[in-house]
Amino acid sequence: MSKITEQRNPASKGIDEKSIQGILETINVEDAKITDAIKAQLPQIEEAVDKIITSLSSGGNIFLVGAGTSGRLCVLEASEIPPTFGLSPDRIKAIIAGGVEALYTSVEAAEDNRANATLEIEKNRVTSSDLVIGVTASGSTPFVLEAIRRAKELGAQTVGLSCNQDALLSKLVDTPIEVVVGPEIVTGSTRMKAGTAQKMVLNMMTTTAMIKRGLVYDGYMVGVQATNRKLKERSKKIVAAITGASLDEAEKALEVTNWDARVAILVVLTHNSPEEADIELKTRTMRQILSGEE
Repeated sequence: MSKITEQRNPASKGIDEKSIQGILETINVEDAKITDAIKAQLPQIEEAVDKIITSLSSGGNIFLVGAGTSGRLCVLEASEIPPTFGLSPDRIKAIIAGGVEALYTSVEAAEDNRANATLEIEKNRVTSSDLVIGVTASGSTPFVLEAIRRAKELGAQTVGLSCNQDALLSKLVDTPIEVVVGPEIVTGSTRMKAGTAQKMVLNMMTTTAMIKRGLVYDGYMVGVQATNRKLKERSKKIVAAITGASLDEAEKALEVTNWDARVAILVVLTHNSPEEADIELKTRTMRQILSGEE
């Protein structure tokens, strides 16, 4: 039996004869199935989030491994964590089959290269403190399978995210996540439903982990890196909203704390020095500090 990600979708019959509106409606109906497929995997996703938090808390790093569309989604996810949450870029990294070239063009043979997968895991010095998350719609991409195999040999924890039931990847990892969204409207084009599902799950996992690590407070991205004018304005609004200070007061607090929103908020609310606030944040979240929780 072929993988469901490779099967023909009955809704595609005669799709090229439909109007633009008809095609869009058909795609929209299929896309609506994604959230239910993810919901069915929430327990497994929760387990994966626990692993991310445990690894980061113990000094380990997270590696997202994929090929093709899945690999590009891994790169996108990893690259957006530092500016959004202030986490150092070396804590969550992406490994894509074919390297940088694969971000811009198809390097199809790269997904079959098991030797390169081993080299990438070793080059990134994966250890038993780390977590390796393999991402592949089919659940059978050789590059990803080999990366997981080598990571397990090195003692790392592993998670597998795929879109097929009983995937080969699921049999290799500690925590399998199978988001079965069904056949694509364009047969085998897993950049569509499968890709969207993978992006959503990656977002859910990393965002939840960052929230639990104290880098989000009441929905505000207090870990944001204010590296440009837009983000500096956002930081001022965040500090003002949480502390009740004016925008001018928020800006002054940010200026003396090197534009670290969390430190600025604590300076305003606790009247501690930036140095004292920074030291406290190394062992407790902002909420724990403000609530007096040890």
